[in-house]
Amino acid sequence: MVIGLISAPGVAAQVAADLAEDLRAELSVLMPTVRWRVPTVVDALVHPPADDAVLVGAARERLLVEAWDLVVCLTDLPLSVRRRPVVAHASPVYGVAVVCLPALGAVGLRRRASGAVVGLVRTLLGEAEDHGSAGSQAALRRRAGELGSQQEGGDGSVMFTARVLKGNARLLVGMIRANQPWRLAIGLSKALTAALAAGVFAMITSDIWQLGDALSWTRLTAIGMGAVAAITASLILGAGLWERGSNPAGGKHVTLFNLATTGTVVLGVTFLYTALLLLALLITPLLVPAHLLEENLGHAVQVGDYFKLAVLASALATVGGALGAGLESDETVRAAAYTYRQEPGEVQRNG
Repeated sequence: MVIGLISAPGVAAQVAADLAEDLRAELSVLMPTVRWRVPTVVDALVHPPADDAVLVGAARERLLVEAWDLVVCLTDLPLSVRRRPVVAHASPVYGVAVVCLPALGAVGLRRRASGAVVGLVRTLLGEAEDHGSAGSQAALRRRAGELGSQQEGGDGSVMFTARVLKGNARLLVGMIRANQPWRLAIGLSKALTAALAAGVFAMITSDIWQLGDALSWTRLTAIGMGAVAAITASLILGAGLWERGSNPAGGKHVTLFNLATTGTVVLGVTFLYTALLLLALLITPLLVPAHLLEENLGHAVQVGDYFKLAVLASALATVGGALGAGLESDETVRAAAYTYRQEPGEVQRNG
């Protein structure tokens, strides 16, 4: 029996690569007389915004083309029904199961995804063999307890939804995690170069030494937050990352995408600022000798004075990064801010 595993590019594809072997091993224990094959395919299938019905239909078409017995789709698109986030959807009639990875959250993603996929496949197999068996109903109840509220569809499908507030919060966190915000600072080479140059210049300027000594921690904190906000706005507005939905039906998806984009960029810039701060703490004592700083400030230098200088220099370096971000192409910024999204129809196969 062949079970196709279709995943969106990025994090979903990485999860699918690990799940294929887990699913094969689990099913071999469940039905040892059957020889299982789990080929993996990387394909976005649909353009956002799209609901789970469209995704099920696209997965069903791929199942027929590939002559698979069942298909499981791992998507990074936010899915919802009646304002409730959809975690998973199993359609025994079509032989299709869909798992929304962002709805599983950011922690323990592989473990949760493995449990969801294995449980949904067992549900499809159990329902296909015996719709009324006690084992099938027990499996459904267990899966509902793990994934959320179980809702029966008119076509025999089973949908698992999360609570509105908690589910949407987990969905948003999962979308930000899928965007891998820590890649942002590394992907923007011009912004990083400008930030480093601005930071070094700030650390060797005597006026910056005096300014850092005169400013309170409250003002320094405000300056740091302002620097993060400046480069965040520069990246989002400069590269056109903010989406505007022309279709009212996709308004919630657009809102989620924009919130996820903002969270991704804010975290990415925060990682950049933190890295610059740690670097400044290491090299400031080397670039600015204590006796020279004491002569300029007019008092004995303590560790806190170096820390203030490092905080201010990092903030100015981050602002310099914002100027460098303006030199980046829109494609470079998008590639750094988002995981790679494959166009539907572009397929990568394995197995």
